[in-house]
Amino acid sequence: MDDIEIDEVATPELDDPVLIEGLPGVGHVGKLAAEHLLEEFDGELVRRVYTTEFPPQVSVDGDGVAELTCAEFHAVETDGADLLVLTGDHQAGSNKGHYTLTTTFLDIAEEFGATRAYALGGVPTGELVEEYTVLGAVSNGDLVDELEAVGVEFRPDEPAGGIVGVSGLVLGLGGRRGFDAACLMGETSGYLVDPKSARAVLEVLADRLDFPIDYESLEDRAEEMEEVVGKIQEMQEGPAVPDDDLRYIG
Repeated sequence: MDDIEIDEVATPELDDPVLIEGLPGVGHVGKLAAEHLLEEFDGELVRRVYTTEFPPQVSVDGDGVAELTCAEFHAVETDGADLLVLTGDHQAGSNKGHYTLTTTFLDIAEEFGATRAYALGGVPTGELVEEYTVLGAVSNGDLVDELEAVGVEFRPDEPAGGIVGVSGLVLGLGGRRGFDAACLMGETSGYLVDPKSARAVLEVLADRLDFPIDYESLEDRAEEMEEVVGKIQEMQEGPAVPDDDLRYIG
């Protein structure tokens, strides 16, 4: 196959759609948020993007049918805005691949008439989070005020080290192409899949684009993760081992 191949599945008419990127990353925040949008609004698959930059593997469905791994675009209609939601199970495996693939993603978004983009992701704190803050970065300083109005925080030099992968390049490459692009990053420990952080990001997005959304399924996943966190904390706070019982194993 070629380095990148695109399957055109459907081409619905969308009204000034907004590109929403939610690929795997810290805490799987962006991916969880994007998948929740697709579940709640019953998105329509419009494009599949295959690339040799993805791992050499297939996914297998419940009937045992294999599908080569890919990224997908879904068209989503909400009461507030039309969305073009990008998600998948992988990011590119090389620096060049990130640039090439993001360029392809932006090409597809432009084909559907998108001029705005939101990359969704997580920013690691290194510790469990009690109150979830959403940090922001933008391609154009004019976007700061409107995002601060819906609760996004902008902190100097954060996230430390910048934003890597497709989320960063949606801002960098998208901004150079004239997109009004922003990255919404929910604080997360970075250790676990984090549905609460995904909800925090979605709440900001829904407020900004003015569409209602139900969070029940994310709440269910958050409760499951709280049980996992509770067990981890119990293990960490378990009884101390007497010095006499310590042994070197290796």
